[in-house]
Amino acid sequence: MRRMTDNSRPTPGSDPKKGGAGDSSPRPRKRRRRGSRPASGAARNAGTEKNQAAKPDGASGAGGGKEPAKASGSAKSGGNRSNRRRRGRGSGRGRNQRQNTSRYRSNHRGSHHADTTMETRDETSAGGLVVSGMAEAVGPGGKVDLSRIYVALIGRLDRRGRLLWSMPKGHVEDGEHQWTTAEREVWEETGILGEAFEELGVIDYWFVSEGVRIHKTVHHNLLRYVDGVLNDEDPEVTEVTWVPMSELIEHLAYADERKLARIAVDRMPAIARKEADAGRATPR
Repeated sequence: MRRMTDNSRPTPGSDPKKGGAGDSSPRPRKRRRRGSRPASGAARNAGTEKNQAAKPDGASGAGGGKEPAKASGSAKSGGNRSNRRRRGRGSGRGRNQRQNTSRYRSNHRGSHHADTTMETRDETSAGGLVVSGMAEAVGPGGKVDLSRIYVALIGRLDRRGRLLWSMPKGHVEDGEHQWTTAEREVWEETGILGEAFEELGVIDYWFVSEGVRIHKTVHHNLLRYVDGVLNDEDPEVTEVTWVPMSELIEHLAYADERKLARIAVDRMPAIARKEADAGRATPR
């Protein structure tokens, strides 16, 4: 007798083996990887061995066609590391880092060599701002008009031919007080006779001249105008000029002197009122 097989699909919630309605919950479905077939363990092993023997890497065992081989986790990581290494060698960051290191080593060797072989010397200079019209700038109620107060500056040409304005200053002689130096240097470089009456600030810096490393300290002062007319007879000075105190900061070429100029501008109203109260009118 021929045995009949029922190929109809069971309805959801029924169990064909029990012949009736079973548990109402749906049957759990097995997750399948996309592109793969479920197979028994023996068949799967046999198919794998056959495929490995008959087909090159990257061929699928199901359809006989080729598909791209998937990289393993270690291969991906290795590829990323390789890419990162290539990017590092080709990027500007890597080059700059190596250049900066070389430059640092070069500078370090140079500075070490200079420290052990180059002569070092200390120098001291003094100068400052000679001020005119302080008492006359004080108005009603003690208000001070800085545009009526003038200071003398000197101009020198740099290597590019630019005229750079700065405060007059010069070398302090042995045993000389820095106020005496400031008065002498202002007179020599501007033609104005001034009287130092207040310290403004100190600047120090290093530079190399004729194979000697020099540490220079410069004292800056405020000087009260006494007499004289501007002149540029000093061969080291290109021009001299009177500048309103209200425009002093923007005229100065060097950052350290601009800082001192800000101090002078901040102090000037109080100083001008003191000069007016003492009756010190500017000589004409």
